[in-house]
Amino acid sequence: MSRTVRIFSIDTPELFKQKLFVWAKQFETAIWLDSNNYEQQYSSFDCALAVEEFTSIKTDYHNAFDKLKEYQSFTKDYIFGYISYDVKNDVEKLTSKNFDGLHFPDLYFFQPQKLIFIKGNTVEFHYLQMIDDELEEDFEDIIETNPSIDNYQQEETDEVKIKLRIHKDEYHQKVEKVLEHIHRGDIYEANFCQEFYAENTVINPYKVYTQLNKISEPPFATFFRNDNHYLLSATPERYIRKEDSKIISQPIKGTAKRLIDPIEDEKIAFDLARDEKERSENIMIVDLVRNDLSRTAKKGSVLVEELCKVYSFKQVHQMISTVVSEIENTTHPVDVMKDTFPMGSMTGAPKISAMKIIEELEETKRGLYSGTVGYFTPNGDFDFNVVIRSILYNAENKYVSYSVGGAITAKSTPEKEYEECLLKAKAMKYVLTHTNKS
Repeated sequence: MSRTVRIFSIDTPELFKQKLFVWAKQFETAIWLDSNNYEQQYSSFDCALAVEEFTSIKTDYHNAFDKLKEYQSFTKDYIFGYISYDVKNDVEKLTSKNFDGLHFPDLYFFQPQKLIFIKGNTVEFHYLQMIDDELEEDFEDIIETNPSIDNYQQEETDEVKIKLRIHKDEYHQKVEKVLEHIHRGDIYEANFCQEFYAENTVINPYKVYTQLNKISEPPFATFFRNDNHYLLSATPERYIRKEDSKIISQPIKGTAKRLIDPIEDEKIAFDLARDEKERSENIMIVDLVRNDLSRTAKKGSVLVEELCKVYSFKQVHQMISTVVSEIENTTHPVDVMKDTFPMGSMTGAPKISAMKIIEELEETKRGLYSGTVGYFTPNGDFDFNVVIRSILYNAENKYVSYSVGGAITAKSTPEKEYEECLLKAKAMKYVLTHTNKS
């Protein structure tokens, strides 16, 4: 299905972006991807909005990658969507039997009728030709939209009461069990996660996302809606990207809080870059990513472009590495994802052993958390994030959830790991407990 493309100049990109997000609330299916103008080497746009299904695929994990491969090959168009963490069960002989309060499908992609990109001072409309007569009218509607978030009229609760699926003492005990596995040599590292949740709760997802993005401003922010399922994400992490024959993966391992005093803040970033434990966590995952990429890479093409570089975001400093490879033009893009999924930064090393251990110790089915959201282009390029620092919401069940985790290595202590989890959870907790009161 071909698309009509129109390009318009805009004088105030930030204002237009706000208007576009408000305009998007009318659609029951929408994905909003926002780079927050974060300067990065690999980027295609400042933000993108994909709305309204023309075609779609929604499935559980059984043969999920084969179904996605068939769908992507058939459409040969832009498709946007997600792969939940539990699609690991399609890749390996694994199971997911933990509690699930959200009930998202394991995999979902759709071919949008309307697709809009903002790139600097231009906005690109990519509309299916069957509805391209709506293009200029939509542009005028967006221009006339009131960007005030107060336009979101929705019943809201007075208070969101956050509960812990794993309490502090139990968390310590579970981390000790991970450490026992490490000391026995079963694994070197495992990303152990815990859920925070609220039941019988109504939130305004548009307001919550806007506040979450405002205080975090990450390079891979995502708002996703499909009927009653919402993802509100302030993730700083890219999972994997394809540019022609080049594959790019950028795992994050290593976190430190931001400080108000600029000298102290610079010092804590300096210390993070040289922290032996944090570097060892990152390097273990870099080795895992190199191994994953080698499955589809041309011989000798897997390279580490950046190792353990510290990047600063509004809430935290993060240690990021960049691993790249080259693939043959005959390699299917979905096969690259299948051979690297789930991402090493959210599992551990060795990957399969780590996944089995964390499945046994965690109390919640991860679902979309630590899965990925992104898109494929018509020529088979793609870009996908890692779903962390995110709030998930089932509006029908009135269930709100956010999960956080950390890499457990031989040098980990339960207390410090717990403190890191609270640091990562800070922004999500704040917006949920304060946004509805505003």
